Amino acid sequence: MKKNLFSLAFLMIGAVAFGQDLPINPEPGKCYVRCKTPDVYQNETIQVAVAPEYKRIVTFPAQYRTIQEKVLIKEAGQELLVVPAVWGTQEVTYFEKEDGSKLDVQKATFLQGFETVETKAASATWQMSEKLPGCESNDPEDCRYWCYKPLPAEFKTMPVEKLQNDARVIRTPILGVRKTYQRKVMVKPAETTIVQTEAEYLTIEKTVLVKDAYTEETIVPAVYRSVTKEILVKKGGLTSWKPVDCELVDNTPLPINWDFSSYALNEGAKRIIDARLLPILKTGVAVFIESHTDMRGTRRDNQELSDKRAKAVTDYLISEGIDPSLIYAKGFGESRLLNKCSDDVVCSEAEHAINRRTTFRVVNQK
Repeated sequence: MKKNLFSLAFLMIGAVAFGQDLPINPEPGKCYVRCKTPDVYQNETIQVAVAPEYKRIVTFPAQYRTIQEKVLIKEAGQELLVVPAVWGTQEVTYFEKEDGSKLDVQKATFLQGFETVETKAASATWQMSEKLPGCESNDPEDCRYWCYKPLPAEFKTMPVEKLQNDARVIRTPILGVRKTYQRKVMVKPAETTIVQTEAEYLTIEKTVLVKDAYTEETIVPAVYRSVTKEILVKKGGLTSWKPVDCELVDNTPLPINWDFSSYALNEGAKRIIDARLLPILKTGVAVFIESHTDMRGTRRDNQELSDKRAKAVTDYLISEGIDPSLIYAKGFGESRLLNKCSDDVVCSEAEHAINRRTTFRVVNQK
């Protein structure tokens, strides 16, 4: 119901805003969106990573402590007054020092390279030719013509440092120390009068592992450099109305199976975008992309995650040649759940997956 009311409000607003510029000879039952291409340039500052983010790992050795343990070295038994008991010896193995491990860190390695950034887009300018030979007119403007000459794009190349291999930990096992002690066991008891014998014990010392070797990781942030580039924001000259499927005016789901806490587009997700969204954008219409998360995690983290998911779709569309001015994207975090799975409600993974969604709808261009 809310979705239908939102669509109706969207169409009413569009009718008020563009009532003086509606499509000529529209077909009944068709929906139209306004496509406009103004020619506007602006300077944009972008951040170029000149040093990547990487991990710094610190290792801490294993911790041990020594304990005392009372062990049996002679079992309780019986002795006979006439024929004494016969005893044997048994060797018992124990750990004087338990097994552990040693951690070594291989540091991150880097490669030096270069990255070229377009600082000014290609354009063109009008230039007047010299006066043609043999021109009999005294007017300096006569016998000349104008040429629309292209101006090449400008680029800037800068050195950057790229991560070759990230830091990692190599664990080497350290074998413990094993020792033995001897204890007596009864082989044959006495045969006549029985005399009870008491067990004998020995106190031994053992080194036990309190805490195994471990690491602590810190993230060294990437280093960025600002570069200013001149970009074409809007290409002007024409305004037109394009017919679209009326269902595309409402939010249409992209069946992307976002993994929990992930904003990476796998090959399957890219194929879905290629089939569902790219053909629409290539007609010149604009779309609004919405991305959502489930409720697991903090609201702030989920808002950032949904923004990254919307940006991932946007970046992929731009990489496929779509004009950035045709894409409006926003994340809504966990604010628009489709089911009961809010805080403190136990839900299955399939129920949570319903809320991890991305939708799009066709909109009028500004």
